[in-house]
Amino acid sequence: MCLAIPGKIVEFEEKNGIRIGKVDFGGVTRQVFLDFVPEARVDDFVLVHVGFAISRLDEAEAERTYRALESMGVLDEEPGGGPGPEPDPTR
Repeated sequence: MCLAIPGKIVEFEEKNGIRIGKVDFGGVTRQVFLDFVPEARVDDFVLVHVGFAISRLDEAEAERTYRALESMGVLDEEPGGGPGPEPDPTR
């Protein structure tokens, strides 16, 4: 299954002709390539798949998508494919 996670652009810069942004995913910030959404700016919401912003969306749609993913348990791991929280050794 392919999955894109909504996030908010908090800053961006251009390096060697490539637009790179810092995107906040509900408290977790990751570097994201923004070349597929050249119109995206700071405070815009984007859908991110494997490190690439693939489309812009409004804040309400970002919130709905995030809540849906959360309710399905998809967000138990950190966005971007990293490991989730450390396991509790007492369990």
